[in-house]
Amino acid sequence: MEEQKKSVPVSKSLFVVLILTIGMMGQVFILKQDYVTHITLIFVTIVAAIVAMTCGYKWEELRNAMLKGYQTGMYALVILMTVGVVVSTWIASGTIPTLIYYGLKIINPTYFLFTACLVCCVASVSTGSSWTTGATFGIAFIGIGSGLGINPAMTAGAVISGAIFGDKMSPMSDSTNLAAAVAEADLFDHIKSMLYTTGPAIIISLILYLVIGLTGNTGVQVDTAGINEVLNGLKDNYFVNPLALIPPIVVIIMALKKYDGLVVMITASIVGMIMAIICGGYDLGTVMSQMDYGFVSETGIASVDKLLTRGGLQSMMWTISLAFVALGFAGILEETGMLNAVLSSVKGILKSTGMLVVIHGIAAFVVNILSTSQHMAIILPGRMLVPEYKERRLLPQVCSRVSEDMATVTSPLVPWGLCGVYFTGVLGVSTWEYFPFVFLAFLTPVISTLYAFTNKFMFKEGDILSVRTYHDSDTKAVM
Repeated sequence: MEEQKKSVPVSKSLFVVLILTIGMMGQVFILKQDYVTHITLIFVTIVAAIVAMTCGYKWEELRNAMLKGYQTGMYALVILMTVGVVVSTWIASGTIPTLIYYGLKIINPTYFLFTACLVCCVASVSTGSSWTTGATFGIAFIGIGSGLGINPAMTAGAVISGAIFGDKMSPMSDSTNLAAAVAEADLFDHIKSMLYTTGPAIIISLILYLVIGLTGNTGVQVDTAGINEVLNGLKDNYFVNPLALIPPIVVIIMALKKYDGLVVMITASIVGMIMAIICGGYDLGTVMSQMDYGFVSETGIASVDKLLTRGGLQSMMWTISLAFVALGFAGILEETGMLNAVLSSVKGILKSTGMLVVIHGIAAFVVNILSTSQHMAIILPGRMLVPEYKERRLLPQVCSRVSEDMATVTSPLVPWGLCGVYFTGVLGVSTWEYFPFVFLAFLTPVISTLYAFTNKFMFKEGDILSVRTYHDSDTKAVM
C-alpha cells in the first residue's frame, strides 16, 4: 500500500490553495463575517484530505498528520491559555488599572500611537519576545487608548509593529536566531544586515503614527470629561499604586534572564493572584474563579466596566480552537508534500536578484498562510532558496534578512496563524481590523524588494561587511 502512495502534484496542491483563498475572501467580503474562520478552515481541511486520498493517502495517515500538526503548536497554545489567566489576575491586583491610570494622566493623545509603538519596540528588543510585549505593554496600551477614545485597531497596529520590531532585531529572539541558522549566517551579521531594511521601516512607521496623531485621525475625539470619569472610577474602585507594577517588572526581569515563556507567564499569574488577594482584597476562591472565567468589573461606570471586564482562561478558547483547526490543516499540507509542491511551483521563474527576493517573499507569505507558523515560513523558503543566493554570491546575511523581512513581519497578518490568533486573543482586536495599521509589516517587505531590484545593500562575497561567507561558515543548516 505504501508503494501506491505518490506525491500530491502541483496542480492539486494549488487547487487546495485556491479553495482556501476563495473561502477566506468569500467569508470576509461576501458573507462579511470575520468570526467564522473555524468553519471555513474545517471545510478547506476536508478538501485537502480528499485531494490527498485521491493521491493514495489513507485516512489513518492524514489523521496522524493532523495530530502531528497539533503537537507542533501545543506549547504555544498552552502559553496562550496562561495569557487569559494573567490578564484577569492583573486586573484584580490593580496592575492593569494602574498602568491605564498613569498612562491616561501622562500620555498626550496626539503622541499616543507614536509612544505605543516606540515603547513596544524597546520592550520587544529588550525581551526578544513579541508575545511577552503584547501580553504586557500591549494590553496596557489598548486600555489607555480606549480611555483616550482612540480606535483600538490603530492601537493594536502600533503595538504589533513595535512588538515584531524586537522579534526581528533582538539577539534573544528565537526567530532572529532561527533565520541566521537557516541561512548559515553569523547572528550579528544578520542583525546588522536587517538594520538596512527594518531601520527605515520602523522610522517611517513611527512618523506615520505621529502624523495620524497630529492630524487628529485616531478615531473618536478625546472626551476630557470621560477621561476624568475613567480616572476617578479606576482610583475609587481598584488598587492604583506603583506597587501594583510589581508583576510586569517581574515579567521583564525574567524575560531578560531568558526564562522559558511558559514559566514567565505562570509566574506572572501567580504574582498577580497573590497581589489580588493582598492588595485587591479578594479571597482565594474569587480570584480562582476570575482566573478561569475572567474578571467582571462592577464599578457602575460603563466605560470602566467595559474596559476591565475581560481575561480568564475561558476567554482564550475561541482563539485556541481556531489555532487548533489551522494546525490540523497545516499538518495535512506538510505531511502530503502539498506545501513543498506549492513552493517548488514558483521557483522556476528566478531570473534576477529582484525576482529572487520577490519569490522568497511570496513563498514566505504562502507558508505563513498554509502552515500557520512563522518558523516554518523562515525554514522552508530559506532552505529552498539558499542555493540561489549562493549562486549569485550573495552573503548569507542577505538571505537571512529577507527571510525575516518576509516571514516574521507578515505572520501577525494571517488571521488563523499562531501570531494572528495570539494578538487577536490578547488585544481583543481582530486581525482584519488591525491589518491596515501594522505599518512595519508592509514597509519592510517593500524596502527589501526595492533594494533587490536596485541592487542596494545586497552584500556579496568580498564585501567587508561580513565575518563569514557560505563557504567558510560552520553553522549547521536547519531542516
